[in-house]
Amino acid sequence: MSPVHQDLAEKALAIHRRLCGVYHCPIPYFHDLDPVSELISSLLSHRTRNAESGRAFKALRARFNDWDSLIAAPTEEVQALISGVTWPELKAPRIQAVLRAVQERAGSLDLGFLRDLPVPEARAWLEAIPGIGPKTSAAVLSFSTLRMPALPVDSHHHRVAQRTGLIGPKVDVGPAHAILRAQLPADWDAQALYDNHEVLMLHGQRCCFHRNPACGRCALLDLCPTGQAREGARAPWETAALHP
Repeated sequence: MSPVHQDLAEKALAIHRRLCGVYHCPIPYFHDLDPVSELISSLLSHRTRNAESGRAFKALRARFNDWDSLIAAPTEEVQALISGVTWPELKAPRIQAVLRAVQERAGSLDLGFLRDLPVPEARAWLEAIPGIGPKTSAAVLSFSTLRMPALPVDSHHHRVAQRTGLIGPKVDVGPAHAILRAQLPADWDAQALYDNHEVLMLHGQRCCFHRNPACGRCALLDLCPTGQAREGARAPWETAALHP
C-alpha cells in the first residue's frame, strides 16, 4: 500500500470510529430477508425512498405465495403492485428478468450457496446477471441472512466519502465500492462493514445533506476539507451565530 493509500486508510478508520461514536455501533441489522427477497428489495429501492420501496415489497409478498409465482405473473400486474417506486415500468420487467436468470443459473430461486464462496466470487456471480450492479450485489450479501462481509455504498455514503476526500470528486457510486472497501481492514467481519456503511449513510441523511450540509455541527469537520472550506467561506457573523 502506497503512503497516499495508507493515509486514506487511516482517515477511513478515523471517520469510522468517529461516526460509530455518534451513531452507536454495532448497529442492528434492519431486517432478516433471505437473499432472493433481499435482491428484490434492493432492486425496488433504486432511486426510491425507503418507505415507498418497503410498501412495494410488502405488496409483492402479499400477492405472491412465492417468487416463482412473481416470475410467471403478467408484467403489468407486477408494475401495478409496485407503482409507488421510481420507474415501475422498468423495474417490473427487470425484477422478473433477474429472477429468471437466477433460476436458470442456480437451478432454483435459492442463493444460499453464495455463502460458501469468497465475497469477490459471490459478487461476481451476481453481477454477471444483467440488472445487478455493485450496490445490489453488496446489499444481497450484507443485508440478507447471508450476513457476508461486503460493503454496499448508497448515495448518502458516497456523498460523505466524496466530501471527506476518501474518494475523488469524479468517482461514481459503482467504482467507489472497490475503493472504499480497500481502505478498510481486509479482515473486518460482516458486522464491521455493515456498521461502516450504516454510519456513513446515517451521517449523510442527518448531517451531510445533499444541499446545505450542516458543517457547523459535523463530527467530521476537522477531517473534511469540504466542510472546512464551507465554514471558512462564511462571514464572521454567520460563524458566530453557529458557534455561540
